Amino acid sequence: MITKKDYLIAGEIGILTGIFALVSLFFINISFPYDKVAVPLGIAVLWVLGVWLGGFLGKHVAPFFTQFGKFAATGFFSASIDFAALNFISYLTGITAGVVVGWINIPGFLLAVLNGYVWNKLWVFKSQTRFRSLIDLNLVWGKGGVFSDFPKFLLVTVIGLLLNSGVIILLTTYISGLGFTAQIWLNIAKVAANALAMIWNFAGYKFIVFRK
Repeated sequence: MITKKDYLIAGEIGILTGIFALVSLFFINISFPYDKVAVPLGIAVLWVLGVWLGGFLGKHVAPFFTQFGKFAATGFFSASIDFAALNFISYLTGITAGVVVGWINIPGFLLAVLNGYVWNKLWVFKSQTRFRSLIDLNLVWGKGGVFSDFPKFLLVTVIGLLLNSGVIILLTTYISGLGFTAQIWLNIAKVAANALAMIWNFAGYKFIVFRK
């Protein structure tokens, strides 16, 4: 069941996603009038609509859609962090293709993993954990703690990383950019890689990591 709190969270995640998306747009030299406002607000509206659609489909088609709507919002938020880090590192190093792209893909991926874990555990799959204090290590790492599922989450996500990086290396190294600049083609490859990894991650998180 989708609540008003879910819509509020989706809107907040949308704004943050838009902010990180602006970072990537800056590095690939894409801008348009009022983009600093339009991108965050536009994505926030889309995420709220996505969560509503997930709830609607969950009620009338299949229950898993309710979780998938929130998972998609969280996934794109994490992806925006991942993209921003990749573009920033690519800009600093000048690397846009080759096997080494897999290495510069890792820092953003790790940041996205930590972000995704917290949102998936506490919002998407609604763990019963009640976080009170980092001082209580049992609450954080113990059975039922905030990070109790992290090892399984990390395993599933690392497999997602291998799929993600593999697709990026394949597309940027062995397939022509189809007329796009190297930086834009890197981002197109990243979109395709994230789509494949998202399908794997959702299945892994739902049936392995956060299975109730």
